[in-house]
Amino acid sequence: MLLPDIRDYNDLRRAFAWRIPSRFNIAAACVDAWAAREPDRPAILDATGGGLQVTSYGKIAHRAGRLASALAVRGVARGDRVAILLPQSADVVSAHMAAYKLGAIVLPLAALFGVDALEYRLSDSGARAVITDAAGVAKLRAMTDRPPALEVIVSSDGDDGDALGLERLIKDAASEAPTLDTSSEDPALMIYTSGTTGLAKGALHAHRVLPGHLPGVQWPHDFFPQAGDLMWTPADWAWAGGLLNILLPSLFFGVPVVAHRAPRFDAEQAFGLMERVRVRNAFVPPTALRMLRSVERPRARFALDLRTMASGGESLGAEVFAWGQQELGMTINEFYGQTECNLVLASCAAGGVSRAGAIGKQVPGHDVAIIREDGSVCAPGEQGQIAVRRPDPVMFLGYWNRPEATATKFIGDWMTTGDQGYADADGYVFFVGRDDDVITSSGYRIGPGEIEDCLLRHPAVAIAAAVGKPDALRTEIVRAFIVLRQGFAASEALAADIQAYVRTRLSAHEYPREITFVDELPMTTTGKIIRRLLRDRP
Repeated sequence: MLLPDIRDYNDLRRAFAWRIPSRFNIAAACVDAWAAREPDRPAILDATGGGLQVTSYGKIAHRAGRLASALAVRGVARGDRVAILLPQSADVVSAHMAAYKLGAIVLPLAALFGVDALEYRLSDSGARAVITDAAGVAKLRAMTDRPPALEVIVSSDGDDGDALGLERLIKDAASEAPTLDTSSEDPALMIYTSGTTGLAKGALHAHRVLPGHLPGVQWPHDFFPQAGDLMWTPADWAWAGGLLNILLPSLFFGVPVVAHRAPRFDAEQAFGLMERVRVRNAFVPPTALRMLRSVERPRARFALDLRTMASGGESLGAEVFAWGQQELGMTINEFYGQTECNLVLASCAAGGVSRAGAIGKQVPGHDVAIIREDGSVCAPGEQGQIAVRRPDPVMFLGYWNRPEATATKFIGDWMTTGDQGYADADGYVFFVGRDDDVITSSGYRIGPGEIEDCLLRHPAVAIAAAVGKPDALRTEIVRAFIVLRQGFAASEALAADIQAYVRTRLSAHEYPREITFVDELPMTTTGKIIRRLLRDRP
């Protein structure tokens, strides 16, 4: 289930074969195995606050075992949903592993979720327990209706009303619970879709989701792991990108992960962190990368030791790709996936797969294609929907309590993504946009990514989003929402200059006929622009 060290892409695809074990448990593979062999091996390096607190595999295994025992005494059993609402920390890992040991299903929840979002997910999932902190306990208290199945609340900040203190639970536990022998097909994890449209749905994954991700992590991180690798992401570990692309695979490989808690992403602080901790591998979502672009001469100002940088979640774009090469001296490897089926397309500069503007190619072991509405495969250059063929070890088991929604996700054996794209003659896949985001103007179908990428090349633009606005003559016109760089002020003259810039570089039907300057763009907790909210603006 690991990539062989073959640098030719075609040879690598031919040589790779899945070998997913029939019995597999994420806790056993990620923590128990290392704790037995090298208990003092560093697992989490917490860099919050300027220091560096190291937590070993042995300590995590000990805490996870005792927490699992304490949860079991309080009725948490196999198949129960255990929510984890914590920012990046070693406690997140202990909580995950405790639940996996019991055969429970982990429900990761982003610390930035508001009360309504949490109440919906806890109620919809029927969560039996939640492991959180004082901020999370306050949100639980603010709920209009406490989720009916929720019986156990644990707080890392100590006893708080009916919330039990995490440290006391671990200290008072009678023993360390053993890890349940689970099938690789047993449910382990449920991540709610980011909900850019409609209500979020719980995508249920089996324990095999971890071994299924390993090649997809190795590929965009240039045959990860290598000696001295050290992983960091600003993405919340509750998101599939932070959890399945970074945290769990790194722990499996024995690579330490940097934890860092900050109220919001700050580009200067991010570069400072990577310099101070000597980060070797980073996953930075495109929105955060565009913010990093605002920092002038980063290599001159920061002594970086980066070996790889990967990005995914939205289209990276040729402009940010070029910035990485020019300003960081490295190729940013892009990857693609969904909560339901993650990390199936990727670039790998070390493997010779890298092209500006492209996501990459199929990660070895995955069958991905651009398909038409009838399920037939598109010709090179023909736009269609990105789809993944089942069976696939990273593919979800289904949506929680939504069999109809699960069924409509498929056309035959193709799992549809709702993302439009096309593949060129060399097999590189290019992302066009979500089905709902594609703009229809004067008979043309326009993907927002190309427009946004062009906008970013304008010296005044920091971040941009393009959406369609209804128009009686053209069906839709392109409307751009723009956050300006420091030193630039919104004006009609600047808007006209930006419009002319795009028109001369793309085409007359693609330039934004309306420009709205904003202080910030609406984002999901995973850093994706919520274009639906922008389309609804007057």
